[in-house]
Amino acid sequence: MLNKIKWFAIILGGLSLIFLYFFINPNEVNYLPECPLYFTTGIYCPGCGSQRATHQLLNFNIFGVLQQNVLYFISLLILGYHFIVTAINKVFKKNIYNYMYHPKMPLLILAIIVVFWILRNIPYYPFNLLAPN
Repeated sequence: MLNKIKWFAIILGGLSLIFLYFFINPNEVNYLPECPLYFTTGIYCPGCGSQRATHQLLNFNIFGVLQQNVLYFISLLILGYHFIVTAINKVFKKNIYNYMYHPKMPLLILAIIVVFWILRNIPYYPFNLLAPN
């Protein structure tokens, strides 16, 4: 019984967030949380712009997603790859290797995040294009 209530709460919370970010543009309101790192230091973190990117994604504006956070879009592609390979393996009883389980993958992902973090804070062209708009 408790497990069903927990799943119901998770699904309801997720749908509420989807509803919120579909209808409310974080650029136009000031009551959604701001990035604490950017607020205190002025440095963009790897996740800066993700709220606005979520709004753009839910409104089917892929270019808007890329303008806010390129890493957000890349992570969606990686998650899509992972879920598709997992689904194919389960549904069709295949044994396709999922590169997300490679032992070096966490280090590669960490390196990509750190490089993105550094590059998006360089205030010169073309790196300033990585900063959220």
